[in-house]
Order: sequence, then C-alpha cells, then structure tokens
Amino acid sequence: MTDVLPANFFELFEIPASYDVDLDQLQHRYRELQKAVHPDKYASAGSHERRLSMQQTSLINQALHTLKDPVERAVYLLQLKGVEFSMDNQTTMDAGFLMEQMEMRERLEAVRDQADPLAELDRMSLYCRSGMDRVAEDFKTAYAADRLDDAKEAVRKLQFLHKAAKEVGDLSATIEDEMI
Repeated sequence: MTDVLPANFFELFEIPASYDVDLDQLQHRYRELQKAVHPDKYASAGSHERRLSMQQTSLINQALHTLKDPVERAVYLLQLKGVEFSMDNQTTMDAGFLMEQMEMRERLEAVRDQADPLAELDRMSLYCRSGMDRVAEDFKTAYAADRLDDAKEAVRKLQFLHKAAKEVGDLSATIEDEMI
C-alpha cells in the first residue's frame, strides 16, 4: 500500500472545491475510499501497511466530517486560500446580528413558559435554518469574489446560527421526551 491521498479533501472526494457539495456523492465516494483502505483489508499485511491504512482511514473520516459540516467546510475553504481561521475566539462584529442572537437566546431560555413550547422551537428552528441559508449565500458570494474578510465574517455568523440550531434541536428533543 502506498500513500496516494491528494493534498486536499475536495480532491480526495473528487468534487469541486466549493461550498456547495452533493452530500450523496460525498457519501458514495466515502464508501469507495473506505473500502479501498479499510484496516481489515490489511490485517495480515506488514506493520507499515497497517499503519498507513489506519492513517488514511483517519484522514478520510476527518475529510468527510469537515466537508459535511457547513461551518467546518467554510473554514476549510478559507484555509485553502491561506486564511488562518480558528473557531476559537471568533466573534462577529455585527452588532445587529449579535443583538438578534441574544434575543433568541432569551427566547430559548424562556421557551418552557410558552403555551406551546414545541411550536415556538419550530419557529426558532426555521429562523436558524433560513439565517444559515442567507449567511451561506453571503459566504459563497464573498468567497467567490475573494473578499476574504467578508467571508470570515459570514463564517462567524454561520457558526452562531449552527450552534443555535443545534441547541434548539436538542431542547426540542428533550421536551418531546419529557412529554412521553
């Protein structure tokens, strides 16, 4: 076995380096790659080949996770253009957006006081999804035009909305479980 993995995750999955990815194509290519390098296939091989198989499997898993996640995919695209971007210590500078996020957090904390908390959570989920779609478009436009500071700002907002959507979904599942 030789190390034949390409330099970036998009090349690995044989898809264009773009924010828009075909998740079905990504999953199909993932299965092909895993089948080719899976450690079970090299169980009786030498230690170097087994180690290489494990490393390649790990890289393929990391690539899939990165390309499936909308925030990580955007950060990865920026990194491919040489932009240093760490998810830590990244806060949007858009005061209006931050105010919206604070208001949503307050609504989330008080959702159990609503007559129909699940309906309110559905509205919040829709807000997050539409916000993520809007900000993703902002990212794609800025990225395509090489306005990388604007693209970074879009990623910061996307990160907020993605986290909020997860919290809304988690709370919704918790409330549904409590109702059973």
